[in-house]
Amino acid sequence: MTAPNDSDEPQVPIVCPECETTSRVSLPNVADAVERHNAQLHGGEDVATVDPDIADRIADLAADDLGLLEES
Repeated sequence: MTAPNDSDEPQVPIVCPECETTSRVSLPNVADAVERHNAQLHGGEDVATVDPDIADRIADLAADDLGLLEES
């Protein structure tokens, strides 16, 4: 996986259960890093992903921001 970035950008945990690896990638590089890892090591299969707990939290924040969680 991609080496950590020392900048001030948020770092997103990427996990690959098949390789038993975890790394942190700067937010703007997440999609490319995951795609590159999966292409090079897993024949393009979606094995490595953003940490599921983080992905769920981001989805919750986005839904709240968009007002999708408001009760009628």
